[in-house]
Amino acid sequence: MNKSELVDKIAQDAGITKIKANAALDSFTNGIVTSLKNGETVTLAGFGSFSVTQRSARNGRNPQTGAIIKIKARKVAKFKAGKYFKAKMDSVKAKK
Repeated sequence: MNKSELVDKIAQDAGITKIKANAALDSFTNGIVTSLKNGETVTLAGFGSFSVTQRSARNGRNPQTGAIIKIKARKVAKFKAGKYFKAKMDSVKAKK
């Protein structure tokens, strides 16, 4: 599912226009990004939590040449699924 398909689904389920659904989705994602940039954790009960973790510097390999390269330390976003989310995903797996 891409963003436009998600906007269509939100608009249909909420009974609102696609423009309003797109604005709501943009507000949601911008709120999460802003909070993570400020060092905060975003927790949505039952769904999951977004946080920032620090990846340490490490060595990697150039796949074309095999040469060792240095990969800098950086901050990365992380998502941890909540209890309700995991339960729903387990029920999807069981159906297949």
